[in-house]
Parts: sequence; C-alpha cells; structure tokens
Amino acid sequence: MAGGSKWAAAVASIWIQCSLGATYSFAIYSPILKSTQSYDQSTLDSISVFKDIGANAGVLSGFLYSSVCRRRPQGPPSLLRGPWVVHAAGAIQCFVGYFFMWLAVTGAIAPPNVAVMCVFMFVASHAQTFFNTANVVTSVHNFPDYSGTMVGIMKGYLGLSAAIIIQVYQTFFAGKPATFLLMLAVAPPLLTLVLMFFVRIQHTQTQSSSYHDKKYLNAFSFISVIVAAYLMFLIFLNNTVVLPHWARVLTLALLLLLIASPLYVAIKAHKHDLQTLHSPLKTPLIKKDDPESAKLDNSTTDVNGNGVQQHKEMTGEDLNLVQAMRTLNFWLLFVAMLCGLGSGLATINNISQIGESLGYTARERSTMVSLWSIWNFLGRFGAGFVSDIFMHRKGWPRPLFMVITLATMAAGHVMIALGFRGNLYLALLLVGVCFGSQWSLMPTITSEIFGVQNMGTIYNTIAVANPLGSYILSVRVIGYIYDREERMEVGSSCSGAHCFRLSFFILAAVSFVGALVALVFMIKTRMQYAGIIRRKVLA
Repeated sequence: MAGGSKWAAAVASIWIQCSLGATYSFAIYSPILKSTQSYDQSTLDSISVFKDIGANAGVLSGFLYSSVCRRRPQGPPSLLRGPWVVHAAGAIQCFVGYFFMWLAVTGAIAPPNVAVMCVFMFVASHAQTFFNTANVVTSVHNFPDYSGTMVGIMKGYLGLSAAIIIQVYQTFFAGKPATFLLMLAVAPPLLTLVLMFFVRIQHTQTQSSSYHDKKYLNAFSFISVIVAAYLMFLIFLNNTVVLPHWARVLTLALLLLLIASPLYVAIKAHKHDLQTLHSPLKTPLIKKDDPESAKLDNSTTDVNGNGVQQHKEMTGEDLNLVQAMRTLNFWLLFVAMLCGLGSGLATINNISQIGESLGYTARERSTMVSLWSIWNFLGRFGAGFVSDIFMHRKGWPRPLFMVITLATMAAGHVMIALGFRGNLYLALLLVGVCFGSQWSLMPTITSEIFGVQNMGTIYNTIAVANPLGSYILSVRVIGYIYDREERMEVGSSCSGAHCFRLSFFILAAVSFVGALVALVFMIKTRMQYAGIIRRKVLA
C-alpha cells in the first residue's frame, strides 16, 4: 500500500492514537509521584492540572499544523512540510517530559520543586496535542463527508489508549509504576517516529468515493468496537482471576493483533481506490471538458510539499482563530466545554481517591481506571458515528447530542455524590461516556461552524476549557473540600461518602449549566446547520 494513501494515513493515525493513554492513566503513577516527592492531595491535584493544561492547550500544535500543511500553489517541494513535522515535535516533548519525571521518581536526580515538576508534567502531556492534532485534522481533510465518524474513530482509540497501555503495564511491569513512566517516555515517541511519514493529507476525486469511504469506515468502526469489547473482557478477567504470566502475554498478543487488523481493511480500500481511479467505466464527479474540473479529476490532493493540486472541501464559513473568537458561537461552545470537559476531567483525576474514601480495593480502583477508558471510547466513537447517522438520515443538528450528553453527565455526578455501594461503576459509565462524547462532538462541530481550514487552531483553543474547568473544579472545589474534610478526621486520609459529596453536587450543577448553554448554541446555529445538513445529504 503506497505511503500516500489516505487509508495508510488512517491506519498510522489509529496506531499512534493507541499509544497516547498517559494522560488518562495518571492514577497508575500518581501514588508513587505523591509518595516519593512528599506531596499532599492539593499539590498532587495542582500537578495534575498542569497535565490537563498541557494535554489540552493545543493552540501551538494547531498553528504549527496550519503552517506546515497550508497549500503552496507555487514553489519547490519542501521536506519540512506535512503533518510529520507536528508528530516529530510531539515525540520530542513526550520523551523529555516523562523521562525527567522518571529520573525524579527513581531518585536519579534530586527531587525537583513543585514548579519544576509541573513543567515536566506540562511538557510530557503537551505532546498529546501535537499527536492528536496531526491525526484528527488530517483525518477530517481526508474524509470530509464523514468527518464525525472519522473524528469519533480517532478520538475513540485515544480513549481506549489508557486501557491498552495498562494491559502492557500489567503484563510486563505490574507493581512497577516507575518503570511505567519510563515506558511512557520511550514507547509513544518511538512508534510515532516510525509511522509519522504515512500520515499525509490526500483526497481522491471519484463519483463513488463517498459511499466507498463509508463502507470501509464502517469496517474500521466495527474493529474498534471489537477492540473495546475485548478490552472490557480482559478487565473483568483480570479482576476475577489471577492469570499466569504466559496467559497475560497471550491475551496481550491477541489485543495487538486486533489493533493491527485495520491494516487489512486499509489494503482492501486502497486496492478499490486504484481500481476506481483506472476504471474507464467510472464517471468523474465533474465534467472533463471543464479545465478547472479536469485539474481536480486528474490529481490527488497532497499538501505535504509535493506540489500536487489541493482540493478544498468547504464545510463552514472557514474563519481563522481571531474571526472565530469574535463570534458568540465560539464562546457558547467554549463555556459548554468548560462545564462538561472540566467536570469530567476533575472526576477522572480523582477516581483513585474517591474509590479509596468509599472503601474500594486497589484492584477495584485500577479496574475503574481501565473501565473509564472503555466508557470514554464509547462516548468518543459513538457520538461521532451516531451523530453522523442522524444528520444524514434524520436531519438532526449535531449540537443536540451535546445537550443530551451534558445533561446525562450531571446525573452521573449526582450518583457519585450519593455514595451508595457500587455507585462508582454506574456513575463512571455515565460520566465517562458523556465526557468522551464531547471530544468527538466539539472538533466536528468546530469544523462545521468555522470551517476546516483552521480547524486545528480553533478546536485546540476551545479545548483550553478542559484544563481551565479542571483547575477550578479539581483544585478549588474537590481538592479544597477534601482537604477540609481530611483535617476533621483522626486518620491520615478521609474516609466515607461525605469526603466528596458536596464537591460532586457542585459538579452536577455545573454540568447542567453546560447543557443549558449547549441548548442556546443549538438554537442559535439551527439555520446554519440546516444548510450543513443539506450539503451533507446531497454529497
């Protein structure tokens, strides 16, 4: 399969996404970080906020992507262009950040002060925005008619990535969280450096490409659901029985085989592309006697510095960041994400402490972290896939799903606040699915409302709402209230439902406000979405 195929780009992007679970596996290495550096809970929450800021403040990655992937109608090809530049920048940051954290935890360097550790955490997690921007925006360019499905697949595998790397951790490094940090420093950058040149922006112009793309994207979607189901099976299996090492290796090998299987689909899709391109029976989308049309019909889009004609898919107003920030739509979307993403991230950052206060065992808490990854995947993948179906078949605007999921998230927060036995399993299902949904809906809505040209910069700017909301809710609400409750008890930690009750009632109220803001956004954009839906149906 040629390196320039959009299907090769999709598979390479999926594999890179599978390695990016460090942000969502913070609960695995946070205890050793807390103990070796003598942090209290508020300090640990502050460091986790810098993790969230780094993982979501992707404005630089958006600007870099726009710069190195922008169309150049004239001039010689340049090797310093294309999404690979963004991937390389992310690989460097990932290695540097986690490697120095590993040095600090193992005692190879003197314990840094809190500010320096925050910098290490920021740099390590900031790499994710570069990987994610390169993969997601390239996918939207390559599959414009089904951007929701493709964003859902990419974000879905990112949601699964924590469960995937935890399986690797439990197979080879169980009980060694410091080694896990070293793995995070080495494995994702190495995999990215191997695959990054396959991630390229290309469009093939044929009349049947939309149906053809949907057929094989459905196969990608089916595989992702199988991977998620298998991971859930492994999680419950590990929580039920103690597997011997050879069994863990075998189950991990099968998992990796499933992750590799999209390559088979991509090869079939690429062969179909070649047959369509060379078949004399295929009618071009536009007339051959049109000079401008002939340029599109006879070429493949490539903005990787190869001097090939680029096809521009217009899906929205195509605003730049400054123009977008001058609109009310931008700020409505930002506030909705501030409430939804902020409260969801505050929840995952405190799962370990919440479980401990409610009497869950260490194995149960580890299971919850893995299950969160599954629920996160279902939200990310499901929101993109389902919203595409309802847009094409029923004409439902995509923001409607944002309203529904934010309201449901509020119910999940209430369940955590109530603190009944077993509450976390059901509550984290609701919060995890709804949190993941925002990560699929928000980038797709951004491309539809503001256009795909500067999508990476705009959606990464809106994503700043995630760490901002997490800081307010995790440090100023959850951390503050927990430390207050802890000081009132005799032991070294707070125990009981009261430790987090008030905090999560507040989070529930915040999520509900986000749902109301999303409702206003949906009403305000209803006419714009009527045009968007009409264009997608006619595509």
